[in-house]
Amino acid sequence: MGAQWKVKHKEAAANAKGKIFGKLVKEITIAARNGADTATNAHLRLVVEQAKKASMPRETLERAIKKGSGQLGETVQYHRVTYEGFAPHQVPLIVECVTDNINRTVAEIRVAFRKGQLGASGSVSWDFDYLGMIEAAPESADADADLAAIEAGARTLEPAANGATLFLTEPAEMDAVSRALPAYGFAVQSAQFGYRPKNPVTLGAAERAEIEAFLEAIDADDDVQNVFVGLSG
Repeated sequence: MGAQWKVKHKEAAANAKGKIFGKLVKEITIAARNGADTATNAHLRLVVEQAKKASMPRETLERAIKKGSGQLGETVQYHRVTYEGFAPHQVPLIVECVTDNINRTVAEIRVAFRKGQLGASGSVSWDFDYLGMIEAAPESADADADLAAIEAGARTLEPAANGATLFLTEPAEMDAVSRALPAYGFAVQSAQFGYRPKNPVTLGAAERAEIEAFLEAIDADDDVQNVFVGLSG
């Protein structure tokens, strides 16, 4: 029983890593449309750094850049589409997808929302802030997150997992803040754009478990890149 569980656990971990790589490859391919040089393409630079931190194989990374920038002569057209609606218990939800077939994706999203409510564009996004989100860890005990946020130009900050700090920025400032943070003793672990709820909903344990199952089903779709939910805690 124990050995069998370990095998399944390893398989699940491998599948999870493969899913992360798949999402990053799509992001790199899209970002590389604006050029393969990370020195002049800020979006590509941020995604490449994320891919390296996720231990993406170099060959996979380089192929995605070449594919997106047209160096391989391939024409894969990815589209970024966003869906809004409500999870059970009227919890607002924004789902970001990257797909090569919008008709397929919207059909799958409709099925995924069957226990919730799929809304029109703008139906819940008004209740979220669109921000740059930078997770960074202190490199020494002397690193001051508040000072770093002020000096680097972050909008605000909050604690993240494992002693890290989440620096929130205006979208246009995310790259500049990411570049500035190391000078104030913080190593950037990830940087991405995302939605933060203005009025997060508070639910009990049973309702939260229902929401989590709903979110897992949505995130299992291969076209789904990010899921942002207006849930507190």
